[in-house]
Amino acid sequence: MGLDVGSRTVGVAVSDLLGWTAQGIEIIPINEEEHSFGIERVAELVSQYEVTGFVVGLPKNMNNTSGPRVEASKNYGQLLAEKFGLPVDYQDERLTTVEAERMLVEQADTSRKKRKKVIDKVAAGLILQNYLDRKGPLL
Repeated sequence: MGLDVGSRTVGVAVSDLLGWTAQGIEIIPINEEEHSFGIERVAELVSQYEVTGFVVGLPKNMNNTSGPRVEASKNYGQLLAEKFGLPVDYQDERLTTVEAERMLVEQADTSRKKRKKVIDKVAAGLILQNYLDRKGPLL
């Protein structure tokens, strides 16, 4: 399961059983200030898709430094590891949101309003796909 963790939403993607392709499936609303992280919904998806591990996007700065969002993503990964006992890996997600927006404009001609509703799900798919491409199929 690939996750694009933001301060208000978590984009979710899953792969096929062989680990070849990723597809965005959902956006889970969260509220960091109220310590509401959508873990109940993640648990439902983990069960539904028989998830065996997580890939959390790390939004590093362009100069490869880490900011507060990287720390928040790592904290979310730690929460997942504690809750589910599954492995958590991290994938550099620089420019995935930019790439997702470009894809939505060029390939789907999606309006700005509609893009906002799906962009985190598309970005999660890109994070997971980049990870799968780096790791190779799960054969």
